[in-house]
Parts: sequence; structure tokens; C-alpha cells
Amino acid sequence: MELVELDALATARAVRSRAVSAVEVATAHLERAERLSAFVGAYARLTPELALAQAGAVDAAVARAEVVGPLAGVPCPIKDLSPVSGVGFEAGSAALRGNIADVDDDIVGWFAAAGTVLLGKTATPEFGLPCYTEPEGAPAARTPWDLTRSAGGSSGGAAAAVATGLAPIAHGSDAGGSIRIPASACGLVGLKASRGRISAGRLRPPGPGLGSDGVLTRTVADTAVALDVLAGHGVGETYLAPPPAATFLDAARREPGRLRVGVLTTPVIAEADVHPACLAAVRATADTLAGLGHQVDEAPVPFPVERWTAFGALWAVGAASIPLPEAAEPVLRPLTRWLRETGRATSGVEYATAAAAVQRLTLEVALAWDGFDAILTPTLAQPPSLVGALRNDADPAADFAAQTRFTPWTSVYNLSGRPAISLPLHTAEVDGRRLPIGVMLGGRFGAEEVLLSLSAQLESAVGWQHPFVSQDPN
Repeated sequence: MELVELDALATARAVRSRAVSAVEVATAHLERAERLSAFVGAYARLTPELALAQAGAVDAAVARAEVVGPLAGVPCPIKDLSPVSGVGFEAGSAALRGNIADVDDDIVGWFAAAGTVLLGKTATPEFGLPCYTEPEGAPAARTPWDLTRSAGGSSGGAAAAVATGLAPIAHGSDAGGSIRIPASACGLVGLKASRGRISAGRLRPPGPGLGSDGVLTRTVADTAVALDVLAGHGVGETYLAPPPAATFLDAARREPGRLRVGVLTTPVIAEADVHPACLAAVRATADTLAGLGHQVDEAPVPFPVERWTAFGALWAVGAASIPLPEAAEPVLRPLTRWLRETGRATSGVEYATAAAAVQRLTLEVALAWDGFDAILTPTLAQPPSLVGALRNDADPAADFAAQTRFTPWTSVYNLSGRPAISLPLHTAEVDGRRLPIGVMLGGRFGAEEVLLSLSAQLESAVGWQHPFVSQDPN
């Protein structure tokens, strides 16, 4: 197989066995990225010198018969919301143009300790705020399935890179769906871990606990091994998830047993139309689950739509809290300025009320869903959106509302702290193009092992393999 078609675990096996060198793997991905990144808007910048130096170090360690990490020689770019020392760090914003990071985010070191090779920084929208990736002065991130359509966001560049073979695995982050949304748009696996499963590290305060780092991958097993790599590093954590019984990769390789799965296709956070293809994907997955022997029942809506407004308050205050000089405000995107203005206008009492509302929602979700081992929903209400379709610079409030209608399930898991995974089990013909349609499985708090085991079973039952673009996107 072409080196760029190998998944992360297969790449690491090939490097450890010396069937191929890490330098060869890095070179193949760098060459492909240099040709194709602009077409799909994957990378904010490549770091070839750093990548080849890291790959050479992996090869030297393998030659000395040293123990190397589980992802030895695996190319893994970092989303441009996390700094890498000596590398450009602009967070998708013109306000930070030309900024160079002087320190590594902790997650950069965790990936490096696992043996990964840093190819570059992937594109993100301004400060990761919208669910589309259209950074100022740079190409929009597009799904390689149809270059007129968005790769989603905010980890859109990461998803575009993995789906196009510019990396086998890529770092992402998810505070409202930002790993799962692009996973659905690009036909990938994307897990948002339980609150506290992956530390925010020493540079970033955990805040209200909406966000989690993670990865975009082409297989459930790659997602599982990445979770093994990233989990358990925190010290003095604000939030803690219970440790797994074994490794997450072990969980992905064992049968889940008979589970009770709840099915929900009613939008939760917004009143939204759901595309027939998204409903069909859920029905087909429910039928597969029943065929595998699982009990499949209807799940209730956990809370009324209007109660979700607590998320909006926390999101806006988070945007307002981004440390920027006053001179930067005029060059920010209209959506960012609107969110920051909304956040600054939110009183301390209003913020405290929103935080308390989130705690109540967490309880309501548990009461509604803890009787199920997993909850099945569409990942998105629609197929991948056309580039620019959600963005509305003239009316940022309408832009934000359109995003909620597009993603009416994802942020439930950020609010409740529960794990959720988007799976690429289905495709549909939409406007003459075959597009990926993700389905999402959510679990009880701390139950990533169950989700990974069930996800791997579904992956095998459906026979999903990432359909590599046989021709270069153009």
C-alpha cells in the first residue's frame, strides 16, 4: 500500500519492524501535503525540518533497539489552537498574524513522547469559535469528498488532512462538537472524551469543562490508542474521569456484550430540520445494532430546547476572555466580535446562573439517559454544508443560530461532560455527489471503553474502510 494510506497503528508497526523508515513516512506525507493542502485547506503551515528531525530520531532509536512509543514514526499535526515552540501560532486569526510561539502546549509533549512526528499546524477558524473552518486570508477547509463543501470545524484542517491522506492521525479539540462535526463531514472517526479524561495541561485553565483535546482518525483502533496516549497526564486536576479497567485499545478489540442503545433523532439544542440522509443513517445503524443482538429502544429528549441557552452564555464569556490587545478588536471576524461583546455584557450573576443551569442539565441528562449504555443520534442535522453557507458576517447572531441548527446534538455532551464519538458508517447521494454521513454514539460519564468497543463492532459489521481519494482533489 501507499505509505499515505496506512493507518496510524499500521504505520507504527511498519516503522518498529524497520519495514519502512520514519523518514520515508514523513517524506511521503510532506510531499502529498505540499501538493494538496491548499486544495482542502488542511494546514496553516508545514514544519518539514522539524518533522524530518523527529523522524530521524525515531529511526535512530529503532536502530538501537530502544523501546519506542506506540505511535512511533506516525505523522500527527497539531491544531493551531495549541502552541508549538518556535512555530507560527495564529489560532486562525488575523489579530495574531506573524505570532511565533515560545513554548510547547503540554499536549505537544505527550504526542512526542508517543513517538509521533509533527508535520505542521492544521487550520482552524478564528480561536476555534465557529463550526466551519474559513480562516481569514487562507483557504477554507474542505472535505475531499466534494471540494464545494466544508470540512466542518473547528478542527476542520485536521479532518481535511486525515481524510486526504496528508496525515494518518491529527490532533483536534472539541468544546461544542469541534472534533465530531468535521469527522462527520470528512468520513472519519472523532471522539470527544469525558470531562477530565484528558488534561487541559498547565498552560490552559479548564474553565467550565466544555472542551477536550483528542484526534481525528480513519479507524476506531487509532482513536483508542490515541486516547491511551493522551489520558492520565494531569496533576492537580479540576475535573477527573475514572481510570479505565484496561487500555482503551484493548476495549476497542473486545466484544461489547449485549447493550441497551437508545435512539434519538429529535434535535435537542435547537429546532432544526433533519435531512433524510441523516435520519436514514441512524435507522440503518439501529438495524445493525439490533442485528448484532443489542436492545434498541427510543430515547427521550433530555431537556427542552430553551434550556440550552446556558451554553451560549458560557461560550460568549469564553470568547470575551481571550486575552487580546484593544487594537486587535477591529481586525477580528464579525462573529468573534459579536461573541466577545455578548460575553462582556454578561454579568457575573448571569454567568453564575448559566453555570448552575449547566449543572442542572447534567443531572437531567443523567436521569434521562443513564438507563442506556449508549445513545444513538445523527452527528449533524445535515450533510456537509457548502463552503460559506453557515457564515453570515452581516448578521453574526444569525450565523450562530445557523450553527446550532446544523449541530443540534453535539454540545449536549460538552455540557454534560459525557463522551461521544462520531462514526463514518454511512454515505448518501446528495446533489449528485456521494457524501459521508456520520452517526454519533454517546455514553455515560467515563464510559469510553463501552463506546470504543461498540464502535469497533459497528465498524466491522458495516465493513467501513476509508475510501481513499483515488485521484488528487482538484
